[in-house]
Amino acid sequence: MLPFLFVFLAACNHIQTGKTLSKKVIDRIQRLNLLDKDEKIYKFYSEFKSDVAGNFFTDKRLAKYWIDKKDKTKDQISFAYYPDIKSIDTVYHPGATYCPYLLVTKENGSQFKVFVDGTQKEIKEFFEEAIDEWKQNKTTK
Repeated sequence: MLPFLFVFLAACNHIQTGKTLSKKVIDRIQRLNLLDKDEKIYKFYSEFKSDVAGNFFTDKRLAKYWIDKKDKTKDQISFAYYPDIKSIDTVYHPGATYCPYLLVTKENGSQFKVFVDGTQKEIKEFFEEAIDEWKQNKTTK
């Protein structure tokens, strides 16, 4: 029953723009130190509730967070500024238990995944826009 519940919850979420995100979500992202005051979120997706999980890209970085409200040791907060990203790989068909994701590899070799779901067109747009943003900003610090 749990996998069905996860798929059902994920199916209810949709990709948002920085303009459609609530102030509460933006404040949460800032408290996690994933957003500077002058930074703009372009697209955001949460595979659960936005206070627990978020995947997004801005004019400066790609980022993701997962906050475990019962066990802080399981929290996952990852980001990379565009100049610190070595490569970005797209995974459109990860299997039945995952959403499509961008595999972000940083210059230091560490990796994290930015998950997104929606229609094929929405996923493709998210991926392409994130990669374009990286390409445009990967040489500026």
